[in-house]
Order: sequence, then structure tokens, then C-alpha cells
Amino acid sequence: MLNDNFEGALRIAVIGGGPAGMMAAGTAVLSGADVCIFEATDRLGKKLAITGKGRCNVTNNCSREEFLENVTKNPRFLYAALSAFSTEDTMTLFESLGVKLKTERGRRVFPESEKAVDIVNAMKSYCSGAKVIYKKVSKITNIDGKFTVTASNKDYSFDKVIIATGGKSYPLTGSDGSGYALAIKLGHSVTELIPSLIPLVSHSPLCREMQGLSLKNVKISIKDEAESVLYTDFGEMMFAHFGVTGPVILSASAHLRDRDIRSLTLSIDLKPALDEKTLDARLLSDFSKKANKDLINALGDLLPSKMIGPFIALSGIDGRKKVNSITKEERKRLLDTFKDFRIPLDGYRPIEEAIVTSGGIDVKEITPKTMESKIVYGLYFCGEVIDLDAYTGGYNLQIAFSTGYLAGKSAAESF
Repeated sequence: MLNDNFEGALRIAVIGGGPAGMMAAGTAVLSGADVCIFEATDRLGKKLAITGKGRCNVTNNCSREEFLENVTKNPRFLYAALSAFSTEDTMTLFESLGVKLKTERGRRVFPESEKAVDIVNAMKSYCSGAKVIYKKVSKITNIDGKFTVTASNKDYSFDKVIIATGGKSYPLTGSDGSGYALAIKLGHSVTELIPSLIPLVSHSPLCREMQGLSLKNVKISIKDEAESVLYTDFGEMMFAHFGVTGPVILSASAHLRDRDIRSLTLSIDLKPALDEKTLDARLLSDFSKKANKDLINALGDLLPSKMIGPFIALSGIDGRKKVNSITKEERKRLLDTFKDFRIPLDGYRPIEEAIVTSGGIDVKEITPKTMESKIVYGLYFCGEVIDLDAYTGGYNLQIAFSTGYLAGKSAAESF
């Protein structure tokens, strides 16, 4: 059995060096264990470094009950983990590691620096007492209560193993779904894997025309064929060559997993702060100042330039028509387009582009108070590899931190 020239016995193996794995490793070290992290990529926290567009929404400053309301899969399973390591504990930890935090709209917590790398470096510091092997684990075996971890054709011996390999999204960052295969070979079940918090596909040519355009402070609604509103949100979104993305779109996707998305429509209220009467007055005011201009040249104060063409096309009005000849009926169509800019939906982007994987190790096979397997003694799970996911807003990272903390502490203290 090889020990790769490390001093002392490597008692706990943490498979995966993401937020859950680093939290588990650091906590286990502080609890007195000898820990080794196996990381398949060339550095720890690779996916963490790109979260929140590089800003890293590290947690949500809310109560445990409010937090659980934002967990879309198996919220009751998380009760013990959140009790052991709360959102407040996460904020306290990062402040103690030298990262100043701030709370923004929706109680989303970010580093003041707005740099995800500061969170990554803090987590590296937290787990610095663990040894790191930059190799991908190909097999885990358990014989007579002892674990053998195989990586690059070398075997390593451990007393406990924590699987923290993440989901199946962003495979280039190490979240390639390999942890599921390791767990299955140890007797565990994996629920259906589907994308969650994922951009939405639309074949509308309008999206391609507006690709790269971000809209802030808009209200979105997802409607079915009967015009029933399935989901609504307020915030930021972006058009892409394939369709739409951004925070409100990602959150919406988590609500649509049981729906035929091809029957749904995205409705965007471009001016949610203005009712139709106020918006009409604003439009009349703008038109009075630009009476002799073509319509396509008269909307610059109300719309970003990249959106004017698609907006007019959707309204069905000739963009070269003079503003002073716009009829009352046509003005009503413009108002309707401002308040109900429609994009048909056609599907989801591939699971590899999802922020979070919905599905994973069945929670029925894990003890929630310890994160230990009910099937294999000494085997633990934490983070996205478990069948847990939540909306955007810092909830998914907090799940990683809470389950990682509980797994690391439980594994170390069970010797």
C-alpha cells in the first residue's frame, strides 16, 4: 500500500477540492484528523473562482427557516447541517479569515472586494493543514472497515472517506459526475441527474440580435399556453446567441423542471416601476420632443440601442414611420411591448452548463445528522454530489459549507 512519501498515516481522504471538500478537510484537520484532499484538476476551488460572475455570492443572510424555503430538493434533510453550521457561521468564518463581506439585494452576501478569488484563498487557508494530491480518484474500495483510494494507479490507505466531488455541471472545473460512479460502486443509489439553475434556449432570432445585452431591474414572468403565470422574478437577465441567461433566468429554470418548456413563454416587463398610464405619459412626452423623427430613432431614452430594432419588430410597427403619425392604437402596441416583451422558450442548455446539478446521491442513504453513509461505515458525503439544490442567492454554496462542515467534523470525531 503506497503512502506517496507523506509523513504519518493519511487517516481521512476528501475526494474533491471544491467548497464542500475544502470545508470538510479544514474542519477535520481542526478536529485533530490527518487529512488528504484528492483534487482532479490543477488547483483547489476552480469552480468556486468563477461563481457569481467572479464575484462569489458566498451565502444568504437569512434565518434557517427562510433558507430552507429556498431549497428546492430535500430541504428537511438539511436541517441538522444548517444547525451545525449556519449562514451566520459562514460569514463569521470568512471575516475571521480576513475577507470582509457585504450584503446586497435579496440578502445575498458577497466579499467587499467583489473577487471570488478572495473566497478561494480563504478556503485554501482554512484547509492548509491538509495534504493535497492533484490526481483523479478512479476507485474506492472498502475491506474490513479500511478504505483504499486509487488514483493514477497508486493505492492509498484511509480510515474514513468523504466524497465531495460536486455534480455534473462545469466538467472542466472538475465537476464531471465522477463521484456518482464512485458511490454506485460502493452500493449507493443516484437519483435522476438534470440541470438546475441553467440558461434557457430560445430559437427566436431576436435573442441573437440582442446577444450580450444585459437588462437590469426588469420583471420576468414565465407563462404557459393558458397564460397562467408559473414563475415571476425581478432583477437582471441577459440575452445570448442561444437564448437567455442571468440571475432571474437561472432561478426560473429551477421552477420549470417538471414542465414541457416548449409550451412556455418568457414575458419581460421592461418598465416594472411604471404603470401603463405613467409610461404612456412618458412616451407622449418623448414623442413630442422628437415628432419629426422616425420611430426607430425616437426610443433611445427608453431602451438600450441594441434592443430598439427587435422591440419595434415585436410591436409590428414600421420603424421608419414618423413619430408624429403614430396612431393611438400603435402607441398602445408599443406600451404592450414595453410591459410584455415576449420570447418563446425551446429548451435548456446542456447539463454541463448548469450552475447546479439537480439529483445525486439519494438522501435516504445518508444520515442527516452526520452526513455518513447508511450503507458503508466510515463513508461520508457533502456538497452538490448529494441530491440537494436550491435557488440562486448564495443558498447552494451554503449547502456546500454546511454539509462539508458536518461531514468533516463527524468523520474526524468518529475515530
